[in-house]
Amino acid sequence: MFITMLDRIRRHMANPESHHRRIASSFLLVSFFVLVGKLAGAAKEMTIAWRYGISETVDAYVFVFTLVTWPVAIWFSILTIVLVPLVAQLRVNNPAELQKFRSELLGFTIILGSSLSALVYFTFPYILNTNWMGQSVSALHLIDEFSSGLAPVALLGIVISLFSAWMLACGHHRNTLFEAIPALVLLGVLLLPPTWITEPLLWGTLSGVAFQLVALSVPLKQRGELQLPHFSFHSPAWKGFWNAIGVLAISQTLMSFTGIIDQFTAANLGTGAISTLSYSNRVLALLLSLGAVAIGRAVLPVFSDMQARGAGDLKGTAFQWCTWMFLLGLCVILVAWPLSHWVIAILFERGEFNAMDTASVSDVFRWGLVQVPFYFAGLVLVQLLASQQRYGVIAIFAATNLLVKILGNLIFAEWMGVAGIALATGLMYVWSTICLYIAAHRVI
Repeated sequence: MFITMLDRIRRHMANPESHHRRIASSFLLVSFFVLVGKLAGAAKEMTIAWRYGISETVDAYVFVFTLVTWPVAIWFSILTIVLVPLVAQLRVNNPAELQKFRSELLGFTIILGSSLSALVYFTFPYILNTNWMGQSVSALHLIDEFSSGLAPVALLGIVISLFSAWMLACGHHRNTLFEAIPALVLLGVLLLPPTWITEPLLWGTLSGVAFQLVALSVPLKQRGELQLPHFSFHSPAWKGFWNAIGVLAISQTLMSFTGIIDQFTAANLGTGAISTLSYSNRVLALLLSLGAVAIGRAVLPVFSDMQARGAGDLKGTAFQWCTWMFLLGLCVILVAWPLSHWVIAILFERGEFNAMDTASVSDVFRWGLVQVPFYFAGLVLVQLLASQQRYGVIAIFAATNLLVKILGNLIFAEWMGVAGIALATGLMYVWSTICLYIAAHRVI
């Protein structure tokens, strides 16, 4: 059986038309880019831990940054799921419309990003300064400063999301590598002498996001895939875009609330809870991204192309990769669980970050590992449904996921503290993957 499997792998690797070869090669390339980005992020987090430890400054920065980038994350998720299948269809059915649609979508994106930045700048300091969360005076002052200063991140992030989605839709993966730029720039700023730059977290973040936007613009311009923005909606491609985006906006907004819910749940657990969860999530994100982001960005262009051309066994290919990714996730748990305390200590235990902090973060991290195999497998199934444009199914499960997450936080956070938040996330992905698997098996 093992020899037969090796023969099948060799045949796929030798066949340039094999869908498995296309997915595997993209997976390896994106995994490498993700590794570079997450190592940069880990280095940045190590430096933040060394300089600030678990403190009100980190709490305020993480809290505000999460809120500001929340709509950006929604926009990027929507664009990725909608644009990749839509571009695949346009290439087959109406390739002349691509350039016009690009310029009009860029114009719409600039308007959307500018509106979000203005909303953040004028409303966030007022809303967050009302002390309805019970924060101290010093914490509220930090939140106010970060709210005003990080407002431009909304505009920059919205445009970055569009450029990244365009690159992915065209089969390029350098956008994943460029995601390391903000972390590297912030890392460099934090390592400068404290007297050189005031508010290094703020200015390092703004500079890093700006550099990422420039880095994405250059290759798109060189390939003729970046046009001047047009502020109109004349392209026929908008019909397909709006038909999908309405349902997905609901879906992705609901799913994104899980991160916001975690922030507010942790805020009610006392000082240091948000930063403890943040440090754990940063390490967990490295593991999740190496598998989940890589496989998601590798399979969606291939699945969309197979669906648009009616080529190959789309469902069989998807279920094979779903099984392989679930097994990969189990391997991650077996390796990471016993090494968690040692890894957290190596990454963070220096400066203001002490041994007690290591114990707290590693405990949360272990419970967070529950989600890994289900997250890996579920993402493949989401890409399958997206390539089939079954957005309503995705939205329904997103709503149920939110309910599971809220109940999980209410039950386990009170019982286990910050670790309960991580466990609730794991149970949410168990539920989600089971539902997605049943839906994917149904014939459409």
